[in-house]
Amino acid sequence: MSKLLVQPKLDTTFPCPFCNHRDSVDCFIDLKHNCAQVVCFIWQENFSTKAHPLTEPVDVYAEWIDACVAVNNQLDDDAV
Repeated sequence: MSKLLVQPKLDTTFPCPFCNHRDSVDCFIDLKHNCAQVVCFIWQENFSTKAHPLTEPVDVYAEWIDACVAVNNQLDDDAV
């Protein structure tokens, strides 16, 4: 007898890295055009990237955070 595994539910709203409001960032995935976007509804900050059928909102948000870190690291390197 096999048991069905219940997959944990992933977040679909996130805190904004700029304004820190909880659940102010939503993700929109458009597989027809292979693109995804996260948007903060408080500050109107946004980030776009490519999407594929396995793309989840948390993936797009994580990519945005990684891009923010990369920009901050570049600014730190330029300041030295």
